[in-house]
Amino acid sequence: MFRFLLMPLVALLASCSPLNTFNAIVPKDRDVAQVARDQIFRDGPRGRLDLYAPLNRAADARLPVIVFFYGGSWASGAKDGYAFVGRALAAQGFLVAIPDYRLVPDVRYPQFLEDGAEAVRWVRGNAARFGGDGERIVLAGHSAGAYNAAMLAFDQRWLGQDTKAVRGFAGLAGPYSFLPLDNPATRAAFGRERDLAATQPVSHAGPGDPPALLLVAGKDNLVYPHNAERLAAALGRGGVAVDVRTYAGVGHVGIVIAIARPFRRKAPVLRDLADFARRATAPTPRTPATR
Repeated sequence: MFRFLLMPLVALLASCSPLNTFNAIVPKDRDVAQVARDQIFRDGPRGRLDLYAPLNRAADARLPVIVFFYGGSWASGAKDGYAFVGRALAAQGFLVAIPDYRLVPDVRYPQFLEDGAEAVRWVRGNAARFGGDGERIVLAGHSAGAYNAAMLAFDQRWLGQDTKAVRGFAGLAGPYSFLPLDNPATRAAFGRERDLAATQPVSHAGPGDPPALLLVAGKDNLVYPHNAERLAAALGRGGVAVDVRTYAGVGHVGIVIAIARPFRRKAPVLRDLADFARRATAPTPRTPATR
């Protein structure tokens, strides 16, 4: 029933633009809640984030945190459309933050990364108010959001000392090595940069980086597998733990839609992401190598 009802929505989501209708139709995970809405981490209408958490938790518990960045070619998207991600991950035992960020053409690289860094700093400083542990953060994202999360995790220009709170990175169908700029979306977002190599996550991956989970859509015709392969190789050369998983038969949009309850049988994205985040945020802290 849901399969036939949601097929038109999945087609519309092919642009990675979130739809509030999708959240209204899909069955919701139980025993979780949106515990905060429109928390301000920077000035402006796109400087807000939402938080999700499980309802049944010990009063003194400090949950590990996932900050999830949505995709949309750096030109579309809104946090409200990704409540299904926030609720699904919260049901796995996490405090989940989903921030907005400024979009092309109003801004270009690196402004959306600056927004992401401000969101992570806010989460680190305020997680305890909502039952989270701001020193145990996993950065995650889909598509352009996976790029944003990867740059924040691996390029210390953005988070600086706050990088030490980042225990892991999880990317869904992310572009990590996409030179030359050969499509309108990347040219619009990065085309004014002189040092294009510095815009690539693969250029910054190395010793001391947090462990990574790279999830690949086997039928992705937008972000090709070489992105994950090259990033995995760079991390591996630096001695960083990295796990690459490919889901056969899943497309670029399908990999994030698989987090929603009716589509989880398509690929174990939610299980793999949650298992990785639990391992990465285990109480024993990692000791970063000197870079």
